[in-house]
Amino acid sequence: MQGPTKAQIFLITFTTMEWLIVGALIFFGLLLVIAEIIFVPGTTLVGLIGAGFMIAGVISSFSYYGQEGGWATLGATAVTSAFILYYAFKANVWGKFSLKTSSSSKVNEGGMDGVQTGMEGVAISALRPSGKAEIMEKTFEVKTLGTFVDVGTRVRIIKIDTSQIIVEPIH
Repeated sequence: MQGPTKAQIFLITFTTMEWLIVGALIFFGLLLVIAEIIFVPGTTLVGLIGAGFMIAGVISSFSYYGQEGGWATLGATAVTSAFILYYAFKANVWGKFSLKTSSSSKVNEGGMDGVQTGMEGVAISALRPSGKAEIMEKTFEVKTLGTFVDVGTRVRIIKIDTSQIIVEPIH
């Protein structure tokens, strides 16, 4: 009677608990890398942890299954990762999450015509130290010199910069 072949030993070994550990490490690693790319780009921490999980999974497969199993796992992980990245770029997955418009406007842009130093108005939000005030029946973003001003307080313009209105409370 002949013993089991290498292929049979490999299949028997791959059905044990070690396979679940290796698979889980690689799966969660891929998930974290994808989450890094899609949901939290720029932080790199999530992606590095994901890459660490994938590396741990591949190293574990070398430890559990030897050279054959380790290289097979490394190859499968590389091919799967490459396929996921290729598909994500090809299918424009990123386009669904990306911002397609931009705002080029500035605070008080174009609406400061007629506003002059000395004019008075009313704070319509708390100025801590910036907020909104109504001057000449228009709403403007205004700023104090550090003073906190409550809603409803009368304010006076003391300085006008390019797009910034500096006010002080009137007592």
